[in-house]
Amino acid sequence: MGSWFEPAEVGADAPLRLFLFPHAGSGGAIYRNWDGLLTPDFAQQIVSLPGREKRFGEDAFMEIEPLVDALYDALLDELDDRPYAFFGHCLGAQLAYRVAVCLRRDGERGPILIGASGWSPEGFQQATYEQSQMPEPDLIEWMKTLGSFPEEVYGDPQVMQMIIPALRADLAVVSTYVDDAAEVDIPLVSYSGKQDPLMSPGAMVAWQTRTTEYLGNSEFTGDHFYIDNPDHAVAVTADLTRHLVRRLAPA
Repeated sequence: MGSWFEPAEVGADAPLRLFLFPHAGSGGAIYRNWDGLLTPDFAQQIVSLPGREKRFGEDAFMEIEPLVDALYDALLDELDDRPYAFFGHCLGAQLAYRVAVCLRRDGERGPILIGASGWSPEGFQQATYEQSQMPEPDLIEWMKTLGSFPEEVYGDPQVMQMIIPALRADLAVVSTYVDDAAEVDIPLVSYSGKQDPLMSPGAMVAWQTRTTEYLGNSEFTGDHFYIDNPDHAVAVTADLTRHLVRRLAPA
């Protein structure tokens, strides 16, 4: 079994660990340029899910509860005494929230902050299992409406052979999610795309009922993958850094 985190080890000097959760159908590509955007004080680790990239040969999860449970166990094995934080986009935000719910349920030390992008527990167009089984041409057309990948990716059969199975599995995972209105006593800040076709207008406000300290939403021009825009990535990471530095200050 491959490592759940990339890199598998981080330096001991950074005062904070930041776990980055990927979106559906993806590995950590969305975060690969964040090293140059975030302060070196944050030891970044991208969450690596089975069924893609270095874990391509492993079976991907098809239901959300077993995936959250496995990720939760892996995180507990990984943590040290340092404070840590979560950031996730789309499925990544959903997983970060559910892992945080498990941590609080079991009385474990939670993250000092959750950054949630492109997903809300209410007002988000949840995928159905039928969508995960769409014929490949239809699935690709749906991906294009979200702005999921650069246009050249769709013309590369080898790349698509890696992406499609992971996306189908992740959509199946999302389809099994049942909201229980769980609240976490962890500060949460959110980010969204103004033209995101998967989000109802104002959907991010739903986070107010899921955290004891909601730090608000920053909205950007663009679709579901607004965060791929380099300028938006700079703005998101700058705002995330601001909140994390403020949380670290008392320590």
